[in-house]
Amino acid sequence: MLKVHNLKPTKGSKHKKKIVGRGHGSGHGQQSTRGHKGHKSRSGYHLVGNFEGGQMPLIRRIPKRGFNNKLFKTVVQETNIGLLNAEFNDGEIVTPEILAEKGIIKKKDSIVKILGKGRIEKKINVSAHAFSKKAKESIEKAGGSITVLKK
Repeated sequence: MLKVHNLKPTKGSKHKKKIVGRGHGSGHGQQSTRGHKGHKSRSGYHLVGNFEGGQMPLIRRIPKRGFNNKLFKTVVQETNIGLLNAEFNDGEIVTPEILAEKGIIKKKDSIVKILGKGRIEKKINVSAHAFSKKAKESIEKAGGSITVLKK
């Protein structure tokens, strides 16, 4: 019958701890299982993740080509006049800061462009860095005004 005090590990699943550096009789004397010479036989050895044993590393063997413009690209956040019509009332002033506060754009300090999708029936004063032709016409037709900000 199996009881907690009778439990034993399966035969062969447990191994004796390797005791090194205790003479020839232990079977792990002399070099203490480290082999002859070289990095791994020394004390204080630490393998760096990309070290390839003196071979030319992979990252230096592969040719580098092309150019990545990610660092220099300008992020332009767009919004449509239809959304401005829904979010703002007559006579209100729309700026990138106010758009960011209302959650229409993500960052207040990025370049904002107003696009012409949708309809606008309210007189609103819109300040942005750029306007599409249709957006400019629609805002002015509704009686609002536009101000182009410096980029």
